[in-house]
Amino acid sequence: MPEGDTVWQTAKRLHNALAGKVLTRSDLRVPKYATADLTGRTVLDVTPRGKHLLTRIEGGLTLHSHLRMDGSWKVYANDQRWTGGPAHQIRAILGTPDRTAVGYRLPVLELLRTTDEHRAVGHLGPDLLGPDWDPDLALANLLSDPARPLGEALLDQRNLAGIGNVYKSELCFLLRVTPWLPVGELPQDMAARLPALAKKLLEANRDRPAPRTTTGHRDQNLFVYGRAPRPCLRCHTSIRNADQGDGSRERPTYWCPTCQTGPAPAPGASRSPRPRPGTPTRPRPT
Repeated sequence: MPEGDTVWQTAKRLHNALAGKVLTRSDLRVPKYATADLTGRTVLDVTPRGKHLLTRIEGGLTLHSHLRMDGSWKVYANDQRWTGGPAHQIRAILGTPDRTAVGYRLPVLELLRTTDEHRAVGHLGPDLLGPDWDPDLALANLLSDPARPLGEALLDQRNLAGIGNVYKSELCFLLRVTPWLPVGELPQDMAARLPALAKKLLEANRDRPAPRTTTGHRDQNLFVYGRAPRPCLRCHTSIRNADQGDGSRERPTYWCPTCQTGPAPAPGASRSPRPRPGTPTRPRPT
């Protein structure tokens, strides 16, 4: 799933192509909005909110989209061939006199009143790349469930918005703790600097084509994510990976068993421990 910096880049690209221009083509290919016609309206702005995209349109309307795992927005010049996928995967087309934005495989696409945007994004915590960023609130949200594994808490967009699986693994490595460490067991000084470190990573990468968390390693962009079983860049121990989640929604997770302290699945385990039957789990909004 795209991280907050990738969604920020997508919003910037859409904003540059559409904002201030009148729509000459509008095609929303989902049954509920198939008859909606936005032509003749001006696009006001395209704003990211965590991993959500809000395209605000004249007349008090907002087109809300979420990329999830496979979705994408592509922008084309009007004489350019569309290359984002087969036509049956197109969910939205927004055209102006000189650019066309095409949304492929969008699992979430809805047309809202702008005054109702809170229905789509009101549950989100402070946005790491947004004007509402509040490190103290983000930290308080993370610590509100002390028994929850750090990796799960970081992915919960209600705590802070924008972290995905890549930055979850990289943040835990930089903090030298495993993603399975209960949040409440983080040393106080480490917990205090976590929000600032997360923001620093996303801000440093929002204009890069690929995320980078390393320094001094020209041929390696990331410390642990996607690198199992290659050697750790610090200690040369083999990087490990396992799934982490509540049993209904698990994500591949990477860590160094030497550099990072805290609980972790046993060697050879491919999935993190599942909750015992009857144990309540919290859904993880995106």
